[in-house]
Amino acid sequence: MTETENLGETLTAVTAVTAVTAANPDPDPRPGFVQAVGLAGRTVAAVRADQLDGPTPCTAYTVRQLSNHLIAILRRVAVIGRGGDPLSVPAIADDVADGDGVREWAAAARDVEAVWSDPTILSRPLRLPFGTLPGAAAAVVYTTEFTLHTWDLATATGQRPSWDPAVLAVSLAAMRRAVPAEPRGGQVPFAAVVDVEADAPDIDRLVAWYGRKP
Repeated sequence: MTETENLGETLTAVTAVTAVTAANPDPDPRPGFVQAVGLAGRTVAAVRADQLDGPTPCTAYTVRQLSNHLIAILRRVAVIGRGGDPLSVPAIADDVADGDGVREWAAAARDVEAVWSDPTILSRPLRLPFGTLPGAAAAVVYTTEFTLHTWDLATATGQRPSWDPAVLAVSLAAMRRAVPAEPRGGQVPFAAVVDVEADAPDIDRLVAWYGRKP
């Protein structure tokens, strides 16, 4: 399994519940998740056709593959919310043709909204690829995944997203608990932590912890 495929499964597996209860005192993390999904969608929509074959900081994927991975993960979140098997959704949405990404993203986002609007989903145990978590914890896991991959895609395509400070705060509060600085590799499928200044922007501190170079 590649780093990208592992991202949603492992990045907060150890402490996702703690992240919800301690790092994020708000009992409903869905608004932050919605913000992260919206920003990811706008970033996917802004990719130009001539950029699709380019590399990304998530080195396993090209721009095209990463865009389609984000669509696949959005579809997976809907399946998870329904109590289905998350691994029934491939890691890359290979059925999405070039030029159809915006339409497929919108369809998947509507599906997620319909499933995750149920207030009982926050406490309901949901099956994720790595195990079972309450819905509130699952929302934090995928908020962070969408944020990191939005940065990957934006960096690869020269975009400058407007990051939501509240969304970043949840992931920043959880990151050291979720993923240790050492060791990296194997069960922690990220490169070494990249040093940044203490006063670096929040998004830079977040991606640097996960082995990206801001």
